[in-house]
Amino acid sequence: MKKKLLLIITTLIISCSSNDNNMIISGNVEGLKKGTLYLQSEKDSIVINLDSVNLRGESNFKLSTNISEPDIYYLYLDKEDGDSLNDIIPFFGNEGEIKINTRLSTFDSGYEISGSINSDLLLEYNSIMRKYNSQNLDLIEIFYKSQIENNQERLDSVNIELENLVRKKYLYTLNFSITNSDKEISPYITVSQIPDANIDLLRMLYDTLPARIKDSKYGKILRNITID
Repeated sequence: MKKKLLLIITTLIISCSSNDNNMIISGNVEGLKKGTLYLQSEKDSIVINLDSVNLRGESNFKLSTNISEPDIYYLYLDKEDGDSLNDIIPFFGNEGEIKINTRLSTFDSGYEISGSINSDLLLEYNSIMRKYNSQNLDLIEIFYKSQIENNQERLDSVNIELENLVRKKYLYTLNFSITNSDKEISPYITVSQIPDANIDLLRMLYDTLPARIKDSKYGKILRNITID
């Protein structure tokens, strides 16, 4: 009888611990009438589903998973219309509850996140990058127009502007990573955006990281880059 009771208790403990997710994602997709929301992550270059909720006439949602450290996750909406474009929100997940509120019409561009300082910083960084990318597209348009017009002087000028823009993006990214070196997003931004930067600059950045961040997933990736 004692052995049977012990087996039941052990089974209950295992069952409870397996359902004890430490990251909760909740929020609202205004205007959504029908669709499925997926909480996803990337493992070995493959996107995997961690949790999902099927919504029918309800725009509030809650998803959860168990995580070991802050990392990049994705909120993917399948509207069941065959169009997967602009239906993914990338965010930095962490333990606790994270709220994501958005609208169906601007799912990936008009969302708000609370409960994740790394996600706040990621939004700030992406906002500046969008401005740089917009400038880049404008310059490329001028470049091709100058080619058609055979305007060598303008071509040379645009090339210089493009090189300066790339330099500005690198410097902003490096400065952003150093300024936020006490957050997991610091090495993430570095390894995902400027892994080919000057090795001495990458080593300098790595040295600014506190031990906790050096030991994080992206801190270890950055370390490997600096010793290659």
